[in-house]
Amino acid sequence: MNLLLSDDYLLQDYPENITNTIRSGHTTCLRFNRKGDYLASGRVDGTVVVWDLETMGVARKLRGHRAAITSLSWSRCGRYLLSACQGWRAVLWDLQDGTRYREVRFRAPIYTADLHPWNHNMFVASIFDEAPSLVDMSGPSDVKHTLPSAPKRANADADAATKEKQAKEDAKQMTTATVWTAAGDHILAGTNKGRFNIIDANTREIIWSEKICSSVVTTLRLTGSGRELLVNSQDRIIRTFHLPNLSVENLDPDTIQMPLEHKFQDVVNRLSWNHVTFSATGEYVAASTYNNHELYIWERNHGSLVRMLEGPKEEQGVIEWHPHRAVLAACGLETGRIYIWSVTTPQRWSALAPDFVEVEENVEYIEKEDEFDIHPQEEINKRRLDREDEDIDVLTLDPSKGYDDEIDGAGFRMPVLFNLGESDSEEEFVAVSTGTVRRRSLGEGQEGEAPVEEKTAGGKKTATAKGTRGKKK
Repeated sequence: MNLLLSDDYLLQDYPENITNTIRSGHTTCLRFNRKGDYLASGRVDGTVVVWDLETMGVARKLRGHRAAITSLSWSRCGRYLLSACQGWRAVLWDLQDGTRYREVRFRAPIYTADLHPWNHNMFVASIFDEAPSLVDMSGPSDVKHTLPSAPKRANADADAATKEKQAKEDAKQMTTATVWTAAGDHILAGTNKGRFNIIDANTREIIWSEKICSSVVTTLRLTGSGRELLVNSQDRIIRTFHLPNLSVENLDPDTIQMPLEHKFQDVVNRLSWNHVTFSATGEYVAASTYNNHELYIWERNHGSLVRMLEGPKEEQGVIEWHPHRAVLAACGLETGRIYIWSVTTPQRWSALAPDFVEVEENVEYIEKEDEFDIHPQEEINKRRLDREDEDIDVLTLDPSKGYDDEIDGAGFRMPVLFNLGESDSEEEFVAVSTGTVRRRSLGEGQEGEAPVEEKTAGGKKTATAKGTRGKKK
């Protein structure tokens, strides 16, 4: 719909209904870029797909992984995209030409990989059964710095038995989630024992540690300002914290306090949460549920539940909120489709002209004296010729509605992809004939597919190849 016919400031701040469904393969994770015009999705076969949200079409397909994608992270300028997979590798993509800018290999599958907010040549990764790593790719070869997972202990003068007990507990600590602060000078890490660590990126040491939950920390998210922290864990409770300013000079770690703001949970059904995210302004918290198809949205002012989004009858995995609008994207665990919730925009035809008035019934119209005058044909032809001589600018792009803020004066725009074979969603439709397509059935066309077994009337199983037709009796 034309954007001139809607008043976004009158709309609510959270989505209501599913407005789009897109698919390219089986999606496992999602991430919006900072400007909000592209959505990156990782597939179970290792392909990374970049969607153009203006056309809801595929803008890029990046192939370089051989296992399911587990994490995606955009650079601040939007040119570089970091993807991590279960195949022990992380790839930094250059979207200018769709090539692999750098590739880093690890010794285990990767939980999460988060790019530095100001330097695309640096990222932090949490690894399965391994210590987290801070990777610097600014040089010709990658430099990996091992980060600690054991919490900082305050009782340095404890007895030998206590220290031995603490050492055994610290040996079991494994980092499961990491994220950068907004300034990029500290790393926030959550462990499998419910510990929360603040790591100095320069010294690579833990400066503050606190036990915030009783189970594994699965997700850490920050608001755009970096002052509020969202924590999801396996104890069925979502927590929000106020994060102190860690960028002040002469920071004293002993004075750091991280007060708990809210606890969000379903007390009646005791639901677990697959994934959580902040809204664009940080006023709302959204979560997808385990073994349930509904999405929950809470508001942070009072900590109350404001909406339960009902969509397809399948469980939703990773969910992401648009960085500027009331748009929520989620990927289904069964079908791998990407569902997009947004606000249903009402039409406002009065925005077409200042004197346009919407009427509920027919009104007799009185025309002006010269409103429908017939002009000579020569004058009409002259006006048409004058308009043909006007220069039309087809290269300058109009700025989007307040969100087109260029970063450091040089914004990145992804080049147009002219290869139609790379830009379509080949897993969704199958060409039947010229100009005719049909929707591909679930499981059709997969590599290594076994022949379909059909039961006959006698109870025997016969293997039939794909594409054969059964005879009618």
